[in-house]
This record gives sequence, C-alpha cells and structure tokens, in this order.
Amino acid sequence: MASPAWPGAWLRAKDSAFTAASVTVFTDDYGYDYKSALYAEWGYRENLTLGFDFEENRDIYGHATVFARVPVADLNNIGRFAAELGVGVHHRHRDAWALYKATLSYGKGFQTGWGSGWVAIDTTLEYRTHDALFRKLDITTGLSAPRLLNPLLQIETSYRSGDPLYWRVRPSVMIRKQDRPTTWVLGLERKDARNDMGIKVAIWADF
Repeated sequence: MASPAWPGAWLRAKDSAFTAASVTVFTDDYGYDYKSALYAEWGYRENLTLGFDFEENRDIYGHATVFARVPVADLNNIGRFAAELGVGVHHRHRDAWALYKATLSYGKGFQTGWGSGWVAIDTTLEYRTHDALFRKLDITTGLSAPRLLNPLLQIETSYRSGDPLYWRVRPSVMIRKQDRPTTWVLGLERKDARNDMGIKVAIWADF
C-alpha cells in the first residue's frame, strides 16, 4: 500500500514515527514573506497515534496543537476511516488563545498505470476561542511508486460564517531514494488570500 504524507485515516505502527519540517517563501509588495511548519506523529499503540502540529507565519500568527488519532472503520477496498481530537494554542503577535479541533478522515489506496498511490480526505471542525468555528476540508493525493520522483497534490480549504471560502493548492514532487528513510518535497503553493505564488521545501523522515 502507499505511504501517505499526512496519513489521516492511517495510523502509525507501534513505536514507529514520522516527522515533516518545511519552509514556504512568498513574494509580495513588501518583499518576501515566509512560514515554517513542523509536524510529527508516533505510534503509541497499534490503535493509537499521537502527534504534534506547529505552523508559524513569520512572527505574526501561528498555532501549535497536540492530537490523538484512533481508527473508526476499515472497509477494505472501500477505504478506511479514523478520528482525531486535538487541543492547542493559536496566537497573533503576542496575544494567544486556546483552540480545539475534531477531525474525521477517510483514506484509500489505489493502483494506476504509473504505480500505487493514495487519497486522503480530512474534514475538520476547529474552534478558536477568541474567534469562531472554522470548517475545513483537505484533500491529499499522490503516488508512491518505487522510483526517485513521485507527484503529490494537496488542497486545503477553510470557511467560517460570514467570510468567503479560503483555499490553497499545493502541487509538489516527492524525491526519495528507496534505500533512504528521508523524502525531500519541492512544490508550489497558491492561495486565494493574496495574489502571489510560494515555493515550498520540506523534508520528511520515517523512524
């Protein structure tokens, strides 16, 4: 089966871990803008994965959360479901507030003429205590054939009542030698919030 980037419906095997660190750089009217992110998860038990998610947009705003993921159903060829609960903090400048989130994830592996792949769909309710309830829908799909380069596509959306839909699209290429535990990811990021394009560089590692 494929090895998903952010597994969603997949849990980590007991005592195994995954980390992803990234930097995205944008150009704008004032020069350059950037964001950094760190994601990690660990298979605490066969049916329980624990994780950490951090993102910082320059020093202006960002979040940090811890989460736990458990399996919900494995429907074999139809796909699988998992649930995730998280708690953390969101900040803007020096002000910080609590946030809570609940996610239901669906995932399915598939085969194509270009190799095996996967698709993951995550639906999330995220409540920021200082702000509002956000409804999110994220889609990740990619191939994991035994070759140096494989494609990856991530689409993220977010909506809160009274605001237009926020989205960002990130087509990328994964670069990995089969005998190495690390994967390099190089991609472009486009989002509706600003009329610009970002370049993202990430490194993933399995332990």
